[in-house]
Amino acid sequence: MAFLNDAVLDAALDEIIDNVTTLYLCSSEPGTYAEASSTYALGSRATPTVGTKADGDSSGRKCTVSAISDGTVSGTGTASHWALTSGSVLYAAGSLTSTQSVTSGNTFTLTAFDIEIPDAA
Repeated sequence: MAFLNDAVLDAALDEIIDNVTTLYLCSSEPGTYAEASSTYALGSRATPTVGTKADGDSSGRKCTVSAISDGTVSGTGTASHWALTSGSVLYAAGSLTSTQSVTSGNTFTLTAFDIEIPDAA
């Protein structure tokens, strides 16, 4: 893999920071916007806070999605993944630290988590 300057990694993170409008709580890892927003969606939180760019924990660059205490649950099931979207674009998805059972009509919480792009090896 080729070397990538931090500015290149930051450009990818800027796209997430500047454009994400919704965080979805999902029952499986989505690979498309439709899967994140419909097929696997168990809940959502509009306008999640995505922090500024910083050095990654071990290498590369990262941004942090702030903790959520007031997500809306729209389905009943076991949440295992999160997804960040805007419009019809799935920007990022990943596993939750631990799964959580959710019931439609309740709220969900998430601790803060990082989106990290490692340096090329």
